[in-house]
Amino acid sequence: MGGDLLGDLLRQVSRSFYLSLAVLPRPLREPIGLAYLLARAADTVADTRLIKREERLGHLETLRRACAGEAVDVGALARACAPQHAPAERVLLERVGEALDRVEALAPADRHEVRAVLATLTSGMIFDLTRFPGEDSKSLAAIENLEELDHYTYLVAGCVGPFWTVLHVAHRRRLSDWALREMSEQGVSFGKALQLTNVLRDVPGDLAHGRCYLPARELAALGLGPRDLLEPTGAARALPLYRRLLGLALEHYNVAWDYTLAIPRREWRMRLACAWPLLIGLATLADLAAHPNPLIVTAPIKIPRGAVRALLARSTLTVWSNRALAAHAARLRARIAV
Repeated sequence: MGGDLLGDLLRQVSRSFYLSLAVLPRPLREPIGLAYLLARAADTVADTRLIKREERLGHLETLRRACAGEAVDVGALARACAPQHAPAERVLLERVGEALDRVEALAPADRHEVRAVLATLTSGMIFDLTRFPGEDSKSLAAIENLEELDHYTYLVAGCVGPFWTVLHVAHRRRLSDWALREMSEQGVSFGKALQLTNVLRDVPGDLAHGRCYLPARELAALGLGPRDLLEPTGAARALPLYRRLLGLALEHYNVAWDYTLAIPRREWRMRLACAWPLLIGLATLADLAAHPNPLIVTAPIKIPRGAVRALLARSTLTVWSNRALAAHAARLRARIAV
């Protein structure tokens, strides 16, 4: 399986992100695409469950140092982790060295931003591996409180917002009058909205792998512990907390839409790259809110591909209109009763 890193390979390891990357102005595709691929490689290492946790943490630390520009051997990482994964992920791990070389060749400012966001993202993966000691429901552990959940969502997603913002401001003259600090803060909410959606969608699967992102302190206030979520009656009693977290995600989406609608209309590529994940995420959140008990589903709730294509097509036609984009988002938000 060959092909360009930011073409065929990226499309195979992330169909949804590839859409946003492909629509971006060309100078931004390289740094953002490379950061995504290396983060995806680190996530693949973290998820290599047939290798002991200590070894995974060691490989993750090696990759973290390599992303920071240190001269370390990433070949051992690929040899250890690649055989356990699907073909595209295997190729990704085998081509980590090539991706690192391309980061090294970036302009200094872009290289600095890529390395900084990868340092945060990989620290989030290390936090996740150390915070949850087991691999199945027998060793189930939970995030302690809402503050720890917020910190986790920042490490693994929220940090991408400032990275995205800084790169766009650096490369796009039409953004020269953006208030960088304010827009970067809004960008943090953008990432947190998408990550919270993932958390809420994946609760049953995460529980089966020993992870509970519904905070223990909040569960205790309902007279529950993490293990109670494994039973339908306990899961039903946890729905008030689940709906609070849906509301929290919705608050982040509101900020993320402010961010998107603040993008100049002539920067239509950036507007689309932001609108697409938000629309898909909001539609997912709406389906979660409509389900009688999403804590006990046997397969993750996902938007059908046909519905995704319809969202993309409609937003492509309305990308220049704040009113039309906002109305589309409002229709999705109206389906989420929390």
